[in-house]
Amino acid sequence: MNLVVVSNRVSRASANEPMTGGLAAALLPVVEKSGAIWVGSSGRLREGAQKEPFAEIEALGAGALAMLDLPAAHYEGYYEGFANSALWPALHSRTDLIRTTQDNYQSYREVNSFFARALLKFRKPDTAFWIQDYHFLALGAELRALGVTHPIGFFLHTPWPTRDIFGGVPHHRELVEAMLAYDLIGFQTDGDRDNFLSYVEADLGLEVSGGTVQSRYGAARCAVFPIGIDPAKFAAFAAKSSSHPDVSRLRRSLNGEKLAIGVDRVDYSKGLVNRIEAFDRMLTAQPQLKRSVSLLQIATLSRGNIEAYGDLQNQLAKLVSDVNGRHGEVDWTPIRYLNKGFSQTVLAGLYRTAQVGVVTPLHDGMNLVAKEYVAAQNPVDPGVLVLSKFAGAANELDTALLVNPNDIDGMARTIATALSMPLLERRMRWEAMMTKLRAGTIQEWFSDFVDALDRAHALNDTAANDDVPASEPPVVWPVHSVASGAATRLH
Repeated sequence: MNLVVVSNRVSRASANEPMTGGLAAALLPVVEKSGAIWVGSSGRLREGAQKEPFAEIEALGAGALAMLDLPAAHYEGYYEGFANSALWPALHSRTDLIRTTQDNYQSYREVNSFFARALLKFRKPDTAFWIQDYHFLALGAELRALGVTHPIGFFLHTPWPTRDIFGGVPHHRELVEAMLAYDLIGFQTDGDRDNFLSYVEADLGLEVSGGTVQSRYGAARCAVFPIGIDPAKFAAFAAKSSSHPDVSRLRRSLNGEKLAIGVDRVDYSKGLVNRIEAFDRMLTAQPQLKRSVSLLQIATLSRGNIEAYGDLQNQLAKLVSDVNGRHGEVDWTPIRYLNKGFSQTVLAGLYRTAQVGVVTPLHDGMNLVAKEYVAAQNPVDPGVLVLSKFAGAANELDTALLVNPNDIDGMARTIATALSMPLLERRMRWEAMMTKLRAGTIQEWFSDFVDALDRAHALNDTAANDDVPASEPPVVWPVHSVASGAATRLH
């Protein structure tokens, strides 16, 4: 199979350079090893009409990067106007933050169409296309409209909300109908898949059987593939980075105090305001913890041109200042707040330095930071993960200390509990989580999806040739089990 992977953003970063995002960081190692072609934006815009989309190609391990200059006339409407001001808030159950226009939606469809035309250049007889994330809900339908009959799969890295929430997105019906052009639609959790299928049944009136939807495009199989990381690699990074200057300086600056760490983009889905308030509440309720613990919050800025993000950045800066002003002393700062990114190597060292990892999103598809924190821990003396029950990772990392990020007092108490947890309990919880991480790696996620896409397309081909009797029972697509560890290896 000649695999073409598509995402809005691509990455060529090494382990020693800051990563640009969770999705890009996750895809980079598997593309390097699998020989796939990874297509995405170059970060540049091109003025005027493009008769043929232009792709700049460069090697990436065994694979390749193909970077497209996107049309300037439509990029802002596509990216900021619809993808991140309509879809992103709705997918994270924040319809109150939807701000978009008909022109934005038209630009979103135009860029999806642009990518479809570009992908024709990479089509071979054995090509399969794997489309990533909410930027490209309609890309499969655009490819089908161009006559592409190859396998086309889609994976959503965000949550999928309940049908009433998604119904708040303008043109929601058209978008979901377009998604059914994919042979396989992958989700992070059972709840996300079930929400999608509920919409399809109730709002589109289509029949769902065994996780499969029949539409004018044929059969779309919907299944769950929780994304993982490479835990062995992260453990190696953590051990190696102990001597890195950033990590060494952090350890020296602690003067024996404990450290909690959070690593996030500045995004309203990440629960950053609630987290800072919980840390404030903990220091107020338990003043004996002052000078004995601090919080390192790495919060990389994103989408600052969108009003909701600019407002959040200002709110967080003021809140951190208030908390530090209220609790800080001349030689101690409760919250260390940084707006810059770090490489995976350095992050692994920072994770290992912290006795508590605080991952408390209000709503998240998976949240790979939670998995990275666990993988980076010292097996002899591991830290404790405090994890929102509304992150997809909570379905697997159930021996973390699970919290409701809307319960500020509860989070404050749980962080304090994590700081005082005995070594034996920390080891038991960490070992249980590592068992899950080793059983569901990024490589297995990649292979599982590609194998399932191949099967889904083969069944569609068979059905199209009228070889499947009408009475044949539906295929039930199994959820990848992180407990069993049974998975097809990367080809």
